Amino acid sequence: MTATWGISATILAPVRDILGFAAYHLEAGAHRIYIYLDDDNHAAFDALKAHPKIRPTLCDATWWKGKRPKKHQVRQTHNATHAYRRRAEVDWLIHIDVDEFLVADRPIGELLAALPADDKIARIRPMEQLAGDGTAFKAFIPNGPDRNRIVADLYPTYGTYIKGGFLSHLAGKCFVRSGLDGVRVQIHNAFQHDEMLKGPESTQGIDLAHCHATSWESWYAAYRYRLEKGSYRADLAPNRPRDKGGLSMHELFAMIEADSGSAGLRAFFEEVCADTPALRDRLSAHGLLKRAKFDLNTTISKHFPS
Repeated sequence: MTATWGISATILAPVRDILGFAAYHLEAGAHRIYIYLDDDNHAAFDALKAHPKIRPTLCDATWWKGKRPKKHQVRQTHNATHAYRRRAEVDWLIHIDVDEFLVADRPIGELLAALPADDKIARIRPMEQLAGDGTAFKAFIPNGPDRNRIVADLYPTYGTYIKGGFLSHLAGKCFVRSGLDGVRVQIHNAFQHDEMLKGPESTQGIDLAHCHATSWESWYAAYRYRLEKGSYRADLAPNRPRDKGGLSMHELFAMIEADSGSAGLRAFFEEVCADTPALRDRLSAHGLLKRAKFDLNTTISKHFPS
């Protein structure tokens, strides 16, 4: 028994990155992919439109009716909800980003079909890529009494300040069962009639591989934007209560920069993100080193031959 599944994504990226994301998930078994292009990317639109399983949308002035939301998070929520509320073409739908890839130990449709019939969501926890050859990932550490100790052991200098050892989200993303009334899909959760849908804390057999920091150069190029508007912005909560020494990522990076500038940021990156033998060993010792390989050149050639 298997279930059909699909993806929605709001994407601002080069054409090849978009096609790689789509091709990978087509190869993984996606039955529908709804891509909302966050700029006037006609080249991507034309390539995507030619594929029978992809439904692209140009999010231009006409789409937004002249009132494009300033925050990309608001645009993502709007588009993810639109994808869910259109005529259902799949049994399950998940909203993810262009730097996120679903990795499973057997067909995703089989894993989703095996879930209890009354489960409305299936939460997929992340694993965060190490900056190197792209094959090594740090696994999600479930919340519990040992998490802080493990993170401090993995990252001796900065672990105290990094929630779960991840630079980006720990919440993961949610598959939502199709056909539910009154659903609004947000970035990490889904709501039905303004009540958050709840379910198991993770779905065994599926990980969300998050390629948040593929290299020092790419991470530093995105750093300012993330600090101002993205995953390191000032309004996000600290990793732990402030009276226990907690800092937000925004505050941590401000402290590092004030103390030692870009050299301090590079030192942080080397300890927390870089794919080094020492970090692999520490992750392995805790059973937290995961492997995955994305042959995007091959899958792009297969699904977008022209």
